[in-house]
Amino acid sequence: MNTDEARARVRAVTGPELLERLEHLDATRTRAPVDDRPPACAPDRGAAVDCDVALVGGGLSLLYAPVLAALGVRVHVFDRGRAGVTHREWNASDSELQSLVEMGVVTADELAGLIIARYREGFCRWHQGGTYPVTGVLDRSIDAGALLALVRRRAESLGVVFHDGWALTGHATGERSVALRFADAAGASCEVVARLMIDARGAGSPSATADLICPTVGGVFTGLAQGSAPDEIDPAVGEILVTTEGVEGGRQHIWEGFPGRPGETTVYLFYYDKRERVGDGSLVNLYARFFATLPRYKRGDAVLQRATFGYIPGWSRLSPAPRSPSPRIVLVGDAAARHSPLTYCGFGATLRSVRAASARVAAALAAETVALDPVVHDTDLHRGTGALAHMIASPPQTPSEAQALNGLLDAAFGTLHAMGDAAYGRLLRDEMSGGEFFRFLHATSRRRPEVYGWVFRVMGVAGVGRWGAGVMRGLWSKEATAR
Repeated sequence: MNTDEARARVRAVTGPELLERLEHLDATRTRAPVDDRPPACAPDRGAAVDCDVALVGGGLSLLYAPVLAALGVRVHVFDRGRAGVTHREWNASDSELQSLVEMGVVTADELAGLIIARYREGFCRWHQGGTYPVTGVLDRSIDAGALLALVRRRAESLGVVFHDGWALTGHATGERSVALRFADAAGASCEVVARLMIDARGAGSPSATADLICPTVGGVFTGLAQGSAPDEIDPAVGEILVTTEGVEGGRQHIWEGFPGRPGETTVYLFYYDKRERVGDGSLVNLYARFFATLPRYKRGDAVLQRATFGYIPGWSRLSPAPRSPSPRIVLVGDAAARHSPLTYCGFGATLRSVRAASARVAAALAAETVALDPVVHDTDLHRGTGALAHMIASPPQTPSEAQALNGLLDAAFGTLHAMGDAAYGRLLRDEMSGGEFFRFLHATSRRRPEVYGWVFRVMGVAGVGRWGAGVMRGLWSKEATAR
C-alpha cells in the first residue's frame, strides 16, 4: 500500500480534522516546531494576570487541570484543536488506575465504567523465540475518549476555563509571570498573561528534545479472528510486545494488541528510533506498512473503526534531558519524556506524576518561587533501561544480522520470565529494584554473551561509561542505602 492509499484510508475513518493532526505531527518530525511569534514584551513585575496556570495542550495531561483547580489554582486550558479529544487508547494496571480515584478525578463507580476490558494476563513474544506471559501489566483497557470527556467536565465544574482552537506561537517571560501569544486557524491572535505555563504539547513542543522517539500507528479494529492461535486475538489476553519478523528497512517493528469491547481490538505498530533519524520516518508511511503487514500479525477481515497514532518522545538518560526554555514554563507528559524509555508507558507515568507534580506547582505559586522543571515523576530504574532502549533504536543493519535483535530480546524476556512473575511485572511497571535489575542484566548476558560487543559497538566507550556512572549513582547507591 502506498502513502496516498494509507492517508485516504485513515481519512475515511477519522475525518479531515484528525488527519490534519496526523499530518501536523509529521511536519514536526521533519521540521522542529518553534515559538516564533512571541509577545512584544515580557510582563513587568506588577502586570495583571489572567490565570495562575495556562495549560497548553489538552490530551492526557488534561488530568492536571482538575487536580490543580481542586488545590485552588486558577487554570486556563488552550489546545490547537479541542481539549479532551484523543487519538490514542490506554491500558494500565489496577494499582495505577486507582490514583484517578485517590486524586478525586473520578469516583470508584466512574472508574469501573471506564474499564472496557480486563485480561487474565499479557505476554511478550519475539520472532523465532518464546512466549513470555506476565500478570498485572497493562491488563485493564480504558475508554480513553470517555475518560478525557469526564476529566474535562470535572475541570469545568471546578472553574477551569477552556480555549479550544488556539495554538501557542510564542512567549515572553517576566519576573513573576509569562506572556503567551496564541493564534487560531483563521489567523486571529490573542495574548494571555499567566503566572506559570504547563507545556503539555507532547511531541509538538519545541522543548520535546529527547534523543529517542517512538513513531506509533494503529487503531481500533473489528473483524480480527478470535482464538488462541498466534495469529488470532484472545479477548482475555493482552499482547504487550510482539514481533513477526527481523529488522526490515533498518528498523525492528513491534506490534501490540489489546482487546477492548466485545469484538474490538486496539492494534499498534511501532519502532524505536533516534530522533536525528528523519528519512522516511513519517506516520503516514508507517500506516502504509501497517495496513500492508497486518496479516503477518493477525488474520481476519480487519475493519478500522478509529485511528490511533503519535510520536512518543523517549529519553535514554545518556544525553541531556528536555529542558524548559523559561523558569516560568514546566514540561509534562511527552514533552518532558520522563516515562520509561523502554516501555514508553506514558499513561502509567502520568498517573504516577499528576498528584505530586500538581502539589509542587500549587506550593510554588503560593510561595512565589519558580524553576520547577521538571516536576514529573522519574524513577532511578530509567537510568538502566535507557541504554537498553538506545540499543533497540540501533538494530544491526546487515541482512545476516536481521534476527539478532529478536534473539537478544528473547534472551532478556526469557530471563525476566525465569525470575518470576512478580519481578517481570515490576520491570514493565517501572518498579524493579536496583538489585533485581543487576541480576536481570547479568543473567541475560550469560544467555547471550555477545551482547557485550554489541553494547560497546552501539554506545561506544564513553556512552558505556556514562550509563555505568548513572546506574551506580541511581540504582546502585539507592540499593546500598536501603540496605
